[in-house]
Amino acid sequence: MLWPFPLAETLPSWAVLILTLVDFAIRVLALGIIPGNRRPTTAMAWLLGIFIVPTLGLALFLLFGNFRLSRRRRAQQEAVNTRVRAGTSALQAVESRYSGPEWVASASELNKTLGSLPMVDGNSVELLPGYPDSIKAMTEAVRGAKSFVNAEFYIMSSDHVTDDLLTAMEEAAERGVEVRVLFDHLGTLRIKGYRKLKDRLKASKIRWRPMLPLSPVHGQWRRPDLRNHRKIMVIDGEIAFTGSQNLIEPSYNNPKHRKVGREWVELMACLRGPIVTTLNVVFATDWLSETDESLEAQLAHQPESHPGNITAQVVPSGPGFITENNLRLFNTLIYSAQHKISLCSPYFVPDDSLLYAVTTAAQRGVEVELFVSEKGDQFLVHHAQQSYYEALLEAGVRIFLYKAPYVLHAKHFTIDNEVAVLGSSNMDMRSFSLNLEVSVMLLGEDIVQRIRAVEDTYRSISHELVLDDWIKRPMKVKYVDNVARLTATLQ
Repeated sequence: MLWPFPLAETLPSWAVLILTLVDFAIRVLALGIIPGNRRPTTAMAWLLGIFIVPTLGLALFLLFGNFRLSRRRRAQQEAVNTRVRAGTSALQAVESRYSGPEWVASASELNKTLGSLPMVDGNSVELLPGYPDSIKAMTEAVRGAKSFVNAEFYIMSSDHVTDDLLTAMEEAAERGVEVRVLFDHLGTLRIKGYRKLKDRLKASKIRWRPMLPLSPVHGQWRRPDLRNHRKIMVIDGEIAFTGSQNLIEPSYNNPKHRKVGREWVELMACLRGPIVTTLNVVFATDWLSETDESLEAQLAHQPESHPGNITAQVVPSGPGFITENNLRLFNTLIYSAQHKISLCSPYFVPDDSLLYAVTTAAQRGVEVELFVSEKGDQFLVHHAQQSYYEALLEAGVRIFLYKAPYVLHAKHFTIDNEVAVLGSSNMDMRSFSLNLEVSVMLLGEDIVQRIRAVEDTYRSISHELVLDDWIKRPMKVKYVDNVARLTATLQ
């Protein structure tokens, strides 16, 4: 019953009858309301929670059940998409004339339909596989900035690793460069040193805002676990950085991580060419959402040269869109693969559609490999991930466990010798539905082979999981895995 039984014993019979009718009405309404616009597995998990622990289940649903941003922000996103389609005419001149396989062109058309951004030629991509390289490259780019620096990261910190970069931003702002910074409110708030970061930004000429802030006093309230998970930096419209890395030292300022030697392993990319403008569109959209200031004048700028031969396309996704852009792209590419799929995701908790795409690929003879951490940093997510290993292994997917205590946080995958996708998106239901993410689809054998060279280093320090060994794991571990899998669907 929805109401505590001891309370019912103290009430008159007519009150108990009313409460019973209310309880019954809530259950009936839940059956008809909760499944709307949700995956069946997600709806069943919510209904199960409400029926088993009614009061708590209903309270959690009211708090976490709505996975969309506010109507204002969704309308704003659609308005921006419309203006992007109409206002990036300069991009149309460099829109790709890609002549590769039809399935790649089809995936590109899907991306453009969902995210409004075209595929463009003439880009260069430099892979930056470690904190020292990526922080140094971003710092040097900021020091050379002449017009603007736009930085957007899920987590930011002022520490010994990021100090030079933050100093470069401060100095750029002092010399008249427009420096704008966005960081996720809750993502950064939970990191040690948040106040130090805020004080440093306040003391500078940097313009900054927290993304998706939770401030009920100011009317800023939404489902609290909707997060902006993007990682983007754009300098002068000429250079951009994106990938998996947050602006923080590799142990996340956590003494417990440092004590056991746990560090995050990342992959960032430095991009030049027309793709920079499309990444800046994503930043401009988020800046508009948080400040109501339009940066459309920046988007008219086009890079002065086409420094490479890589074709690329930016794919924004998240609850600001009515579709799961990243999931649709991932499934499309995986179903199109003919020879080899290499997946790298720190949190691999697929919905049914992605699980079927991956296992079907393996069953039809495609070589499929998955790189994940041996030991994850998030207990429930890691156990939910483990609950899928048996099905993957039985289908023929090879799973490589990156050696603990390191956390393999890089997020990328490659399809045949044609396509690589790199960005901020994990392959889990949170990244598909709850997080604002950004991915870049990169075309051509050159970039695929360079990312596969990174994956080769992962394989060299990983060990392969074998089905016969995995099914012998203790029963209590299986139980925890299955319970965690259930919680992963509560979206």
